[in-house]
Amino acid sequence: MNNSNFPYRRLLIVGCGGAGKSTLARMLGQKLSLPIVHLDKLWWLPEWKTRDESDFDALLTAELKKPSWIIEGNFVRTFDLRLKYADFCIFLDYPRDLCIKSVYERAEKYRGTTRPDITEGCVEYVDAEFEKWIRSFDKEVKPAMTVTLKNSGVDYFISASREKTEEWLDSIER
Repeated sequence: MNNSNFPYRRLLIVGCGGAGKSTLARMLGQKLSLPIVHLDKLWWLPEWKTRDESDFDALLTAELKKPSWIIEGNFVRTFDLRLKYADFCIFLDYPRDLCIKSVYERAEKYRGTTRPDITEGCVEYVDAEFEKWIRSFDKEVKPAMTVTLKNSGVDYFISASREKTEEWLDSIER
């Protein structure tokens, strides 16, 4: 596929929990015919058990070496590594309250089931720890990720609203 106004083939999507990274990945993947990698599927085992870091790193590295992909998720520990392979990054920098509202809406939508972007057997829910992480994202995670992104040499788009993201997505020609 020759895409003159959007030549990128290795895209990262990052942002606070509930920002819509998985949703954007699906939309962008369909539009650009790129495979999607959900970091949550690599990290989580059934029943919310975590994979060993070295196993996760091996799975991630195998994905990064592929010629094209959209990788969505945060996992700050591996952000530098992912940026070394990426040629574009989308940072969804949405308001905290919107993200919190979205995770609760997602939990209601998938209540008692597993959402499509996570490992089968991880029944959707929101706990106090996850909400606390979302509330602390702007102070604890975002500053370092933003600096890392801006110093990476990778092209990027930072969006502060779903409307801006939608406009950006619409601007990409197939």
